[in-house]
Amino acid sequence: MGIITWIILGLLAGAIAKAVYPGRQGGGLLSTMVLGVVGAFLGGTLHSLLYTGSLQLVGTSLTVSGVALAVLGAIIAIMIWQFSQRSA
Repeated sequence: MGIITWIILGLLAGAIAKAVYPGRQGGGLLSTMVLGVVGAFLGGTLHSLLYTGSLQLVGTSLTVSGVALAVLGAIIAIMIWQFSQRSA
């Protein structure tokens, strides 16, 4: 997947995850994009673990199911970030 596709997927998934997750998440355009890309890898890896039973670092693609997995991964990343900031 090209860098432009990763940027589009990151912005789309990060924005949807921030809109769906309750509360206010700070950050601008770059942090939203990074959140979405991290979510794409986290969602793809979790899907690979559940589907194949092996842990592989896999990213999702720019499809409807790929964006849904990326949003799910981004929401999990937001939760992990907030829990780590709460305990610090």
